[in-house]
Parts: sequence; structure tokens; C-alpha cells
Amino acid sequence: MIAALGEDPDRQGLQKTPERVEKSLQFLTRGYSQKLEDVVNGALFDAVSDDMIIVRDIEFFSLCEHHLLPFFGKCHVGYIPKKKILGLSKVARIVDMFARRLQIQERMTSQIATALMDILDAEGVGVVIEAQHLCMQMRGVEKQNSVTTTSSMQGSFRASLATRNEFTRLIR
Repeated sequence: MIAALGEDPDRQGLQKTPERVEKSLQFLTRGYSQKLEDVVNGALFDAVSDDMIIVRDIEFFSLCEHHLLPFFGKCHVGYIPKKKILGLSKVARIVDMFARRLQIQERMTSQIATALMDILDAEGVGVVIEAQHLCMQMRGVEKQNSVTTTSSMQGSFRASLATRNEFTRLIR
């Protein structure tokens, strides 16, 4: 790639770039080597109520699978438990597990919601992601202030307008 750009791969500043890029990509895509069960690590607890639980403003960084450019933003997660709740830090770790892969925002949103439904057998789950995509900001249309919002509503969050509205009001 360096030579294709017209640069000299043997130039002092570029000699170790391939190794640096490889290490960087291994770090940025470490989600591929993670399993949901290992991330949760037994942090499931008996539910004390069936009230909505929300973890807001979970920061994440990911790589667009189309251009290998970063996209980043905030993820908001809510769920209504049946029998189990999840340790709060595990919600953020699940977001990171899916973010640290080559991604598209739409799929990532759905993967997080589905994983939480599966691991919790929750009454419902809602996930909203707001992100900025450098593939839109640095190249292409070059719209620096654009934000993409995606949502995945499952269970009662999809079936009940009142539940969905409560969730979206609380994450604002």
C-alpha cells in the first residue's frame, strides 16, 4: 500500500509502518477473538424488579468495513429484565466487543440488541447508536457535522409504543 501511494517503503519514517499498522488493526479488531459468554463472565444476577434499566452514552470506536476508516460515537442500551440483570460494566463490554470488529453501524446495533436478548432472556431490549463516520467526513461527501442514528428494538421495546417512547425519552 505504501508503494502504491508513491512513497518509498524504505524511507526511515515508513520502515516500521507495516508492523505498526498490523498491531493497530489487531487491537482495533480484537472483538473477533471475544465470545459473549466470556465477556459476561457470569455477571448475571437475579432481578429485583422488572423496571427498565438504561446505560447511556457508552462511548465506542469502530472501523467501517467498507473503507477501514473509523466511526465513533455513543451507544444507549436499555432493557426490561424478566429474571436476570447484567452487571452494568458488562453492557459496555458487550458494546466494545461488537464495535471492535470491521462493522457497519446498522449491524452493530442489531448485534448488541440480539446479544442482550439472548444472554438475559429479557422482556425487551432497546439499543440506539449515534455515530460520526470518518468515511463521510474525510472523503466522499465531506460532511463534517453529519451524525448517523440507528436503533434496534426487540421484545417489548418493539411491541409497546409506550415502552419505546419511555426509552427514547430517557436517553435524551
